[in-house]
Amino acid sequence: MATTLKKRTLVVIGGGLTAALAARQTTAAGIDTLVLERGGDHTNGAAAKLPSQRDDLRWDTNQGLIQNWATETYTLRHSRSETALPVRWMEAFLPGSGLGGAANHWNGHTWRWAEYDPELRSRFLSRYGKAAIPADMPVQDWGTTYAEMEPYHDLFEKLFGISGKAGNLKGEIQAGGNPFEGPRQNEYPQKPLELTESGLLFQDVATKLGYKPFPTPAANSSSAYTNPDGQKLGQCQYCGHCERFICEAKAKASPQVLLYPMLKERKNFEVRLHCHVLGLQYDAKGKKVLGVRYVNLLTGEEYLQPADVVLLGAFTMSNTKLLLTSRIGKPYDPLTNTGVVGKNFCYQPNNGMALFMKDRWFNPFLATGSTQVVIDEFNNDNFDHSGLGFLGGGSLGVSTFHGRPITARLLPPGTPMWGTAWKRANADWYAHAMTLTIQGSCYPHRENYLDLDPTYTDAYGQPLVRMNFDWRPNEVKMSAYVTAKMQEIAKAFGADILSPAVPRKPPFDVRQYQSTHVTGGTIMGADPHSSVVSPHLQHWDANNLFVVGASVYPHNSGFNPTGPLAALALRVGHDITNYVQRPRLL
Repeated sequence: MATTLKKRTLVVIGGGLTAALAARQTTAAGIDTLVLERGGDHTNGAAAKLPSQRDDLRWDTNQGLIQNWATETYTLRHSRSETALPVRWMEAFLPGSGLGGAANHWNGHTWRWAEYDPELRSRFLSRYGKAAIPADMPVQDWGTTYAEMEPYHDLFEKLFGISGKAGNLKGEIQAGGNPFEGPRQNEYPQKPLELTESGLLFQDVATKLGYKPFPTPAANSSSAYTNPDGQKLGQCQYCGHCERFICEAKAKASPQVLLYPMLKERKNFEVRLHCHVLGLQYDAKGKKVLGVRYVNLLTGEEYLQPADVVLLGAFTMSNTKLLLTSRIGKPYDPLTNTGVVGKNFCYQPNNGMALFMKDRWFNPFLATGSTQVVIDEFNNDNFDHSGLGFLGGGSLGVSTFHGRPITARLLPPGTPMWGTAWKRANADWYAHAMTLTIQGSCYPHRENYLDLDPTYTDAYGQPLVRMNFDWRPNEVKMSAYVTAKMQEIAKAFGADILSPAVPRKPPFDVRQYQSTHVTGGTIMGADPHSSVVSPHLQHWDANNLFVVGASVYPHNSGFNPTGPLAALALRVGHDITNYVQRPRLL
């Protein structure tokens, strides 16, 4: 029997980046805000202190900051003709666990998506015509625009002290930045990170080939920084422990460093840890969420937390699961092409290749999570797709993120897996190898969606989320095209050895890390028949329920999702404030 608690104004599910940004806005407006987080607080734990912070085995290989797959996992099938099976150990993408969520162990790439991304369907229709969009690709506009989101992008970049170089400042293209980015009102708050040897080499080669390389915008602080809220970042030490790690120097911007310490000082804010949310109490007739059911993982006690407003701010899969298990909104059905919850699940078809150069010393151990130089000429719709038979593309560049001992061994093709020759190859090539990488877009497909598995359940007796997903023809063709461009660029390096560049092909393999950039399932839009939430992220079937995170993206870009995700989170905090003041459909 669940214990009913005192009603709260706003209850936020998930204690990650989106929750903290939204809470920053609501608490500043005087709104009582409660955050429920299933994990603990790593701030003063082993993950954030030397020497244990440097434990490559614990935090990287054994996924010390990641969701416990023995407690809750997902099932996968590549088509409806298959029987889905549980993923026993996920490597493809890594949801976080603990206060700060996946933003604790992120690399720091902080992109604004293209100006046309929120209006992608309109872009394709105007440029290529309706026939260019396959019937099984339900790409749609978001119901908002880049211009509406730009002030929130600007605010987030200042809050997180993003290091970068503007490419389009108030409509004027800037040398050294991304010439394809949307217009911004201000330069980045901090200068770019120092380029590594591989970045300098790529910059030289790409420029000679006629491209315009630029440094990746980074949440790795290029200098000491104080944000508008008075929160501080240290200067990055280039230690190579970003992805899958918490930064012990507090030089990687994260909610754990910049948001939650400030929020905890506000009297109208509370965070409850070790609270696993089981579902939402929903009044279908009144189209209203009444509260949140959760279990305290330390005591096993179950509670009902009544709320005036609820915000889902969890990981993509969790947001979708909570709507499906609580029966809020119509589940997507690919057979009839009806329903919306679970629709447009997307990932990223990423790949790369290694270059070996005996006369170049790349120092892979001197790096950050965002030490990357890229070109955007082949990303998204930055090039003409007429006659190519696909839409989308990928950012292409060189990345040196770390030189850690377990996973940083780039070895030439044909190297033995063990023994004397393997040891010799490690010694010969450790400091003389670099990688070219592609981060590809992924557009929705009618057969790529999320639903509830009919057979398997989690540790709490609830159905697992079932991933119905594979690489579809559009992404296969796109990956082949951009990979060919990468091979052309690689040949210009004059490397001693080039590893094969293999385009992304089916089947989707959960054993290979791609990115933690899964999107869709609770998509946004202006039409309630084709979207779960409105452009204000307000649920069409419950005015007092809001959803934020990558789950609201109708498609996935060739960028990391953090920039738009953060902008939407800041905006939804503003919208919730307006709703609390006068409840209505915004």
